[in-house]
Amino acid sequence: MTSLQFVSREDWLKARKTLLAREKAFTKERDELSAARRELPLVLVEKDYVFDTDEGRKSLGDLFGPLPQLAVYHFMFGETWEEGCPSCSFWADNYERLDKHLAARDTKLIAISNAPFTTLQAYKKRMGWTFEWVSTAGNGFGVDFGVTFPGKTDPTGRGYNYSGRDTVHSEELPGVSTFLKLDDGRIGHSYSTYGRGLDILNMAYNILDLTPMGRHEEDLPYAQAWVRRRDMYGTNR
Repeated sequence: MTSLQFVSREDWLKARKTLLAREKAFTKERDELSAARRELPLVLVEKDYVFDTDEGRKSLGDLFGPLPQLAVYHFMFGETWEEGCPSCSFWADNYERLDKHLAARDTKLIAISNAPFTTLQAYKKRMGWTFEWVSTAGNGFGVDFGVTFPGKTDPTGRGYNYSGRDTVHSEELPGVSTFLKLDDGRIGHSYSTYGRGLDILNMAYNILDLTPMGRHEEDLPYAQAWVRRRDMYGTNR
């Protein structure tokens, strides 16, 4: 946070209008970026992925339900982990209960992780979430879409967030991918984003960005070092 300064309402309004001009320019640029994102070409998904769900085994196409669009949150939860990632849990609290709103715009939101389905369900119950969450059941989906790195290496050669680096700091990392299902049943991968690209999904961060102190993470060992699972604040974990 910059040093505090008290000014008159008139001087504040002048500074606010100057910032408003920048905010409007940013909003216009964001709209243009969103339009460019929608114009990205599709990659045909040819692998037959099958997932474990609360209704049994389902294909990627089945996960769309009756809707043409699918947004996947790649939730960090390794096959042998006992708990989900604290940061991904933080994000999940922000997209919980969006399913009805998104469905009204032809979009299904789902979380996908590598942990066994029963493990995911137990953690989901603990956190009090209602969104749909399925297991890859070892189908390679996380590797193919750039969020799972066995032995902290990338077998695809793309690197996390398209960095091209062969090694990463974790075997599981977060991301979001979107897909479109055509009338003939073909599925196209339209977009994926990782790292800071996920910030836009986090309402808590967006609210903090409006405040004088902001996220105030500068003096922490790393960003999000303060984050806890929602039932762990006030503990040492």
